[in-house]
Amino acid sequence: MFVTARVKLKKYLIKSMAICLWLFSLNVISSPITLELSYVKFVPQHAPGVANFFKKPEDSGFQGANLAISDSNTTGKFLQQHFTLSSFVATKTPQLLAYFDEQYQQGRRIFILDVPLAQLVQLERWAKNKSVLLFNISESADELRDNQCLSSVLHTIPSDAMKSDALAQWLLYRRMNQVLLIQGSKTEDIELAKSFKRSAKRFGLKIIDEKQWDFNTDLRRSAQQEIPLFTQTIKDYDVVYVADKSKTFAEFLPFNTYLPRPVIGSAGLEALAWHSVIEQWGATQLQNRFIEMADRKMNELDFSGYLAVRSVAESVHKLHSNRSSELIEYINSVDFELAAYKGRKLSFRPWNRQLRMPVALVHPHALVSQSPQPGMLHPITELDTLGFDAQESQCELSR
Repeated sequence: MFVTARVKLKKYLIKSMAICLWLFSLNVISSPITLELSYVKFVPQHAPGVANFFKKPEDSGFQGANLAISDSNTTGKFLQQHFTLSSFVATKTPQLLAYFDEQYQQGRRIFILDVPLAQLVQLERWAKNKSVLLFNISESADELRDNQCLSSVLHTIPSDAMKSDALAQWLLYRRMNQVLLIQGSKTEDIELAKSFKRSAKRFGLKIIDEKQWDFNTDLRRSAQQEIPLFTQTIKDYDVVYVADKSKTFAEFLPFNTYLPRPVIGSAGLEALAWHSVIEQWGATQLQNRFIEMADRKMNELDFSGYLAVRSVAESVHKLHSNRSSELIEYINSVDFELAAYKGRKLSFRPWNRQLRMPVALVHPHALVSQSPQPGMLHPITELDTLGFDAQESQCELSR
């Protein structure tokens, strides 16, 4: 009887100590933390036109970041942490840089950027010797991950190389090795085609012919006559890859090619970080929360904005600190991991600040596959089979 009483007393004391430790930990983190993030968009006054049907909603990106603020505050309220998001739209580069100077003087240190390559490079110069976090959520150019290395910028949008590799892996997996490549005449299309050619060489695909689309005809009326002639080749091909970022002609290729072959790239089967058809790993709940908030479906730019804000919030949750220097050190460390409805934790590559992630292969109404494809091996993580691996990139920001 006395033994039983002593055992119960011992258990009670252990529980009491555990409760005291828990209350002490709450007291330690009870000091409130607030953090304001700035969402910055650059819209040139004479931006190139995009067909109305393919234009993204004007609030793309911002709504994803806004949802991440809401999700982060749900967790943050238990940790005495609160996040806010302000927004700014610039139309000229001097206006953009002036805004950053003003925000920096007011103590802002974290910026979510929907800006083109040229402005990203200028903001990198502005950020030199400043303890700031810049997230690129929209510019996918390979050169920012390969040779024009930005030490202050983290990329949450997949690079062109990551997307090209994702498609090339799928073609290899499906043994569709003969490719007809069609590209637009714009610089962005030529760079996209260049990226796919790198991937084709990397995974042993053969490009049997290359063609450049430079017609000005109205394809809504003439696609059935123009495209079969344009896609006629001497050699057979298994698939058509099209590089047309602004979708000027790409969407008219499926079902109109000379040979009845699948179309991939800028139409047909696309490689994207996010799409409304993704439902696994809790993604359905994320999609539903977004639709309820924004009254539309979440797109890739929204998801990139979401990842940027969540990267910051997860770091604040972990460190219980809003000091930008500590957040930068943690996000760039091997300890950082981000749960992001992708079936695995994501992290940033130390050599070029690119967020590693699986890439979805989708057509407008269904998820077809996800790369890396089965059988893709890597000594550290197969996610690094997508895009520039450490030994392939000229960037050496911190290895």
